[in-house]
Amino acid sequence: MIKKSVKIKLSGGLEARPIAVLVQVASQYESKVYLEAGEKKVNAKSIMGMMSLGLNNGEEVTVVCDGTDEGAAVEEIDRFLSGEAS
Repeated sequence: MIKKSVKIKLSGGLEARPIAVLVQVASQYESKVYLEAGEKKVNAKSIMGMMSLGLNNGEEVTVVCDGTDEGAAVEEIDRFLSGEAS
């Protein structure tokens, strides 16, 4: 299991369109992928779960991945949330 703290650097935060892209990115991996924000932990492959977080630009989240391709999953999600991949 890998955990990594990531600061969201998306100008509009995690709105509907970026969430849909994030869910697609997370779904490419076999590993379980979760985002933790405060007391909430949601499956990053669930669009409704991700929408429930209501995350904004500048907020910090923890990406948690567990599985055979966890390293690649954490790095790709980090790049996406950091605004480095679009």
